[in-house]
Amino acid sequence: MSRHLEVRDVLKTIVASARELLDAEYAALGVPDDHGGFAQFVVDGVSEEQWKAIGPLPRQHGILAAMLHGDATERLADVRKDPRFEGWPDAHPDMSDFLGLPIRDGDEVIGALFLANKRCPKPEGGCGFTAADEELLTILAQHAAIALTNARLYERSRELTIAEERSRLAHELHDAVSQKLFSLRLTAQAATALVDRDPARAKAELHQVADLAAEAADELRSAVVELRPAALDEDGLVATLRTQIQVMDRAHSAHVVFDSCGVRALPAAQEEALLRVAQEALHNALRHSGATRVDVVLEKRGERVRLGVTDDGCGFEPGGVRRAGRHLGLVSMRDRASGVGGTLTVESAPGEGTTITMEVPGA
Repeated sequence: MSRHLEVRDVLKTIVASARELLDAEYAALGVPDDHGGFAQFVVDGVSEEQWKAIGPLPRQHGILAAMLHGDATERLADVRKDPRFEGWPDAHPDMSDFLGLPIRDGDEVIGALFLANKRCPKPEGGCGFTAADEELLTILAQHAAIALTNARLYERSRELTIAEERSRLAHELHDAVSQKLFSLRLTAQAATALVDRDPARAKAELHQVADLAAEAADELRSAVVELRPAALDEDGLVATLRTQIQVMDRAHSAHVVFDSCGVRALPAAQEEALLRVAQEALHNALRHSGATRVDVVLEKRGERVRLGVTDDGCGFEPGGVRRAGRHLGLVSMRDRASGVGGTLTVESAPGEGTTITMEVPGA
């Protein structure tokens, strides 16, 4: 359970583990919402076709409600004969003996875990689940509470990270696109004023309008690219970088090229750090350097993985940038690199382009 960070993966692992450990035919876990239903409900032992036929998620009623709103473990010889039983849909599998309990994080009930149909000979009128099963499920629920809480904290952290990225993009849009549009309006007003008395100068101002409009369009396209989900979990770092760079190549006048060699899956934190540094370096190259070509290389070098972003733009003096108080994102890139045990180096000089290199320990 502790290996997983996605809430749904944790829920599936809990349910499958409980069903296997207690040798039950069915197992389920529900995470309640605040509206009398379930935010998530995971089952094991029911086919996908059968689950679809059952229909909508159950509500918080009957024995499920008792587990969510009480402290007691429910161990029943036949759930269908319990006075709280309210029936189930036609496609629902038939269940008899039942064992369920709440999953608690302190005083908060964060889920209900239950099993049905113990695979064993049943005593006459009795429950197949034993006191030992109940004790084992209680221990499992305690571990499940820790794993589920950690997963929820991770997802919350990721949401905050996304919010921070969106806030950063909002600042960029304000600082870059808004300024471009403001300049565009002033230049268009100047051209309007000059068109009668100085047509040649008005024509030059209109050329400037066209250039500013193109720059603003590039800024907007880049922002849209960065707002798209990284899809690291589904596609991996190499495929995600390749896709984003192909879009950037189409969106900008500069030629953007990507090459990868020998890099396999890395820990999630390293992949995200490498992706964000690549995005920041590309942002600098495409918006500030005047580059006509940007090369992005991701490669395995011995026991390390190396990311290099090289442009043929105007370059700069790294020390001068620091003294002027402008960082071009270098501080955040260094923080991302050091946060995953890596290093970041910057090579640049006026008129000689820039190379940003990040290295992390490789698998």
